[in-house]
Formats: sequence, structure tokens, C-alpha cells
Amino acid sequence: MTAPTTPPTHGVAERLHTTGKLVVRGFIAATHNSLTIVGLVLVLCVSILLTQPELRAKAEDQVFGWLMERQLVAEELPAEELSTDPTAVERVTAADPAQLPREQALIADWLSRKYRVAKEPISALVAEAYAVGQQLGVDPKLILSVMAMESSFNPFAASPVGAHGLMQVMTRVHSKKFEDFGGSLAAFDPLTNLRVGAMVLQDTIRRAGSIEGGLRLYVGAVSTDGRAYIDRVLSEHERLQRVAQGQRVAFHAFQRRTTPTVATPAPTPAAPAPSEWEAEASPEQLPAPALSS
Repeated sequence: MTAPTTPPTHGVAERLHTTGKLVVRGFIAATHNSLTIVGLVLVLCVSILLTQPELRAKAEDQVFGWLMERQLVAEELPAEELSTDPTAVERVTAADPAQLPREQALIADWLSRKYRVAKEPISALVAEAYAVGQQLGVDPKLILSVMAMESSFNPFAASPVGAHGLMQVMTRVHSKKFEDFGGSLAAFDPLTNLRVGAMVLQDTIRRAGSIEGGLRLYVGAVSTDGRAYIDRVLSEHERLQRVAQGQRVAFHAFQRRTTPTVATPAPTPAAPAPSEWEAEASPEQLPAPALSS
């Protein structure tokens, strides 16, 4: 019986070698042709850009924008490096209305609807007014009434004479009162403005000897007796008192009208000395913030 013959191995190796050389030559030829084509395309693009200024400017803008995006991505801080920065929620002056006592919640809801302000920031202001008012001995509803008349609860309100913020505090006159809160720019922080404004209101009521007289001093009535302002504030104060009792109150109900008197007016108290007018309330007079701003 004859053994099967096997093909010589040197023939297979030679064919593989030949095939490999053909593949390499084909790859080199294809690459050379591709590079030639790419070069031609680049030359054509450059020629077009040189002859078309508008296209060149547009291309430069796109390349510059792309480079800027890459740079911003490269310089972006990792999230963990920003973790110590307060979140937006922690910086906002707001509170959950559902967490307020019933009286405060009723007032916050009514003010929110009347002045078209979100309930959460109004709730924070109402809670702070109650805390500060209790500490200073000023009715918190009077503080809120002054705030409503002065700014309609706009914390960034400003007057032509230099009054700023929720309670339109004269920042220049009462700059020392803002020092403990970081300076005059704190007038635009809602809670800070409320606290300083409440201190000013307490001082004017003390010096005038009555709420009406204090409001007259607070508004700085010079050319008039401030009767219109006093009526508006006290009307709002009466409405808030009824709201706090759970009554349904129209937004403009119980408008107070002062009847001018024909009797001889009481003598106007002498203007206080500058040192008394500028006397600053001690920081200990203020309570700790009722809510984090």
C-alpha cells in the first residue's frame, strides 16, 4: 500500500510571501493616492478662502469658537471642588409656608396674593418680621405694612433720594447700621434690609412718642404732614390685623381717612441733635436670623 504524498511546504511559503508583498504595495499605493487627494483638497480650500474674504472670516470664527470651547472644557473645575460652595437653594430667601404658625401663614398667603409675590419668599419675610418685631417691641404687622407701602415687597427698589430695598432705608444716612451686616450693599439683602428698617422704625416711634408720629418721621415728611402715607400704612396694618384673625379681607378694604383737625396742633418736638439721630442700635438688639438667607 502506497503512503499519501504531501505537497512541498516551500511552495506554500513562496505563495504567502508573494501575496504579502502585493498587499503591502497596494496599501502604499492607496495611501499615496489618498494623501495626494487630501493635499489637492487642502490646496483648493486654501485657494477659495484666499479669494473669498467672507468665507475666510466665517471659517476663522468657527475655528476660534471651537478652540474656545476646548479651552473652557479643559479649565472646567471638577464637581468635587465646588461642593463647598452654597447651593442656590441655600442662598435664596425663602421658607415653606406650611411650616409657619397659622397667623403668619394667613398673612403670608394674603400678601402673596395681593402683591403677586411667591409665597415662599413672602413667608420668609413674615417669619423674620415676627422675630425682629418681638425683639424690638414693634408690631410685626406694622413692619410688614411699612414694607408694603415702601416697596410692594421689591427687595431691589430704589428711590431718587437714595432709599433702598424692601423698607426703603436711606442707606447713606444709616450706613453705620449696615456695617454689622457687611456694608451698605447689604441693603439689597431682604432680611438685612428688614432688620435695619425695623430698627429705624423703632427709633422714629420712640422719638415721636406715637406710631403716627413715628411714621411721619420714617417717611421724612417735610413739605407735607405725611397724612396720606400714614393713612395708607395704618389701613394696611388694620387689614393685616383682620387677616391674622382669620377674616376674609378685601385687598383695599378699611381705607383709613384722617380728618384734619381745627384745634391748635401740639407743638412739634424739637429736632434731635445729630448724635441722637445717628445713634445706632446695638447689634445685640437684633435676634439671630429666623431663617437662613
